[in-house]
Amino acid sequence: MASAEELKRAAGEAALAHVEDGMRLGIGTGTTAEAFVRALAVKVKDGLTVTGVSTSERTERLCREVGVPMATLENVPQLDLTVDGADEIDSRLRLVKGGGGALLREKIVAAASKRMIVVADESKLVDTLGAFPLPIEINGFGMIATYLAIQDVARRLELPCDLTLRRDGETPFITDSGHLILDASFGRIPDPQALSRALHDVPGVVEHGLFLGLASEAVIATRGGVRHLTA
Repeated sequence: MASAEELKRAAGEAALAHVEDGMRLGIGTGTTAEAFVRALAVKVKDGLTVTGVSTSERTERLCREVGVPMATLENVPQLDLTVDGADEIDSRLRLVKGGGGALLREKIVAAASKRMIVVADESKLVDTLGAFPLPIEINGFGMIATYLAIQDVARRLELPCDLTLRRDGETPFITDSGHLILDASFGRIPDPQALSRALHDVPGVVEHGLFLGLASEAVIATRGGVRHLTA
């Protein structure tokens, strides 16, 4: 039986089939995205020419370490393809992302790309989003007011709401963009679009981890082989 690491590696390697010479690539964050980076680095050493834009400082460091050429989104503002992982994927390729804390940059990079491909193992497939807590990136100013406003959103949408400030040891976790993250356990999210709109209406919310209408394909590694899902 394949291990979780073997499945992630299989998904990352399968996504390479979509990478063409000369592409401007958005490169995501997380363990499955890292498997893609390592597989990509082998192709680069063999002569593949790409320019990468990372979604996090962690990914940036890995790419430079393994020899993937990198640029910033300011220098390369339009991308051909983004390859990134996900914490949950439903049958309509709606995603929950941000378990690694890079959701704002991940969404900016995905939106700047012509296509987004998600790489994941089969454990990330769900019938309904919401079992994984939804990361919500918030401004530090007015944190309590934002906290209460998110709870009000949940009440209006008749969702349970357990909010936890993400921590890094004894101190609050700080994103690469200098913000905080609230992990919100809403339970099942029957209408992700409604929740997305309502959260964006809260002034202190910088971004949230619902990725809707961004992914065009998912490469899913299963114990029976690699599956390709399309929107």
